[in-house]
Amino acid sequence: MKIVLLADLHGNMVATEAMERELERIEPDDIWFLGDAVGKGPESDKTCDWVRTHCKHWIAGNWDRSMSMYPDYNAFYIRQIGQERIAWLDSLPLEDELEISGFRFRLVHGRFLDPLYLSFDPDEKLREGFRFHDGRPEANGMICADSHRPFIRPLEGGYALNTGSVGNNLSLTRAHALLLEGEAGPDPAPLGITILSVPYDSHKAAERADLYPELPNKEAYQKEVLTGRYSR
Repeated sequence: MKIVLLADLHGNMVATEAMERELERIEPDDIWFLGDAVGKGPESDKTCDWVRTHCKHWIAGNWDRSMSMYPDYNAFYIRQIGQERIAWLDSLPLEDELEISGFRFRLVHGRFLDPLYLSFDPDEKLREGFRFHDGRPEANGMICADSHRPFIRPLEGGYALNTGSVGNNLSLTRAHALLLEGEAGPDPAPLGITILSVPYDSHKAAERADLYPELPNKEAYQKEVLTGRYSR
């Protein structure tokens, strides 16, 4: 079974389309979305629709939930996305679970429910991500997003994984996701964990933003997709 987990598309359809071409090559059995379809980039309506069309399971991220929480700050995105999409984003859960090859992973974007998880965090902090907030038994793994940098961290009793970002990855200006390959269910079996690192035309993505003169913090977003360095 092939399962792809991806997140943080952030209105970057150039990167999203590059990832789509890679998914067509891989032909996964399932695609999970771990939050932040919208915000930052110029085409949040399109990346939101892509997530709804191509993914089978969804989790809300901090940008997804912030649309209705901070309407004045997000006025550009709200006009672009529309109330029907915002209502859908608000309906998404903040955590879920996935069982494969004997591992039961807790799935979470990160913020608002959890802190931001980074690859160099202490083991104790990452292990906190194994614990559900809704009372479910503790998992033996965690898959998150939010930091815009993919990682694979073996911990005592399980793994902490990060999808990286499709549309706003930091450090490397590529579209990133995770691919899990194993057997569905609780029985122990071999598990493959791969970071998908997909090149895309970041200059085209930056130029696309120029078509939207009212995009907030446009120059900062362009710098991020061109350099992989956080600007805000």
